[in-house]
Amino acid sequence: MTTPELGLPMAVPAEGLPSRVRIYEVGARDGLQNEKATVPTETKAEFIRRLADAGLTTIEATSFVHPKWVPQLADAEQLFPLVRDLTDLSGTALPVLVPNERGLDRALALGATGIAVFASATESFAKANLNRTVEESLAMFEPVVERAKAQKAHVRGYVSMCFGDPWEGPVPVPQVVRVCRALIDMGCDELSLGDTIGVATPGHVRALLTALGEGGVPTASIGVHFHDTYGQALANTLAALQHGVTTVDASAGGLGGCPFAKSATGNLATEDLVWMLTGLGIDTGVDLDQLTATSVWMAERLGRPSPSRTVRALSHKE
Repeated sequence: MTTPELGLPMAVPAEGLPSRVRIYEVGARDGLQNEKATVPTETKAEFIRRLADAGLTTIEATSFVHPKWVPQLADAEQLFPLVRDLTDLSGTALPVLVPNERGLDRALALGATGIAVFASATESFAKANLNRTVEESLAMFEPVVERAKAQKAHVRGYVSMCFGDPWEGPVPVPQVVRVCRALIDMGCDELSLGDTIGVATPGHVRALLTALGEGGVPTASIGVHFHDTYGQALANTLAALQHGVTTVDASAGGLGGCPFAKSATGNLATEDLVWMLTGLGIDTGVDLDQLTATSVWMAERLGRPSPSRTVRALSHKE
């Protein structure tokens, strides 16, 4: 008998928190793209289907970047048709990452209805990741967003290095606000604030969210994406929820890592997030037992245990 079946964690609601949180699952894309070995296309498709069966309603499926950049996701054209029917069958949103107009063309040709672009709050990361300045990258995204919106696609804007940069150190809050405001003005439906190297703390999270609100970026359009490098991801998530954020990025089993922080433990694990939200009486629509089983299944295929504490506790694996 697993712990959730015993009624644990006990739900004790706290004031000032949302009644429901939308989990934006990134394990199939952000998680698997960090794997050294390439996961077979059929396994990826099965992973996405299992995540949907567990109740996740938004699952980022893949990335239409050039295969040379991310060889682990070079099978985007083969994978997406294998899972596209989930949108019709269960209403599952399957957004995909695109870097430019060519990537958008590839995604739209396969029927993608949700796309994401990835910007940077710092010049150093923009140069390293996009080989452009911040302004040049924003200019590159403008026609992508415009064309995607013309096709009635939902558009998300990722903003990397919102809290700290491995080359530049702490990132000034106004600098982040400026990039976020540009993406909203461009037409993005939502933003994802990325703590790319996992250095955020709750006070910093509150300060940035307050500044974004003052800068005209509505809280309803904001999602948060925390890495657990220093064990702060859940604390930072709670701070964001207290501010009114209702979209949280997470990765099943804690898949994914940070290439710039050797001690990084990767993305916030979806199971750890669901455990906390369940204990706060916040609805996610996710079956924790089924999700845990899915992460154990994927961990077996990757040949290593899941880093998620909740997965390990519920599967009785140390």
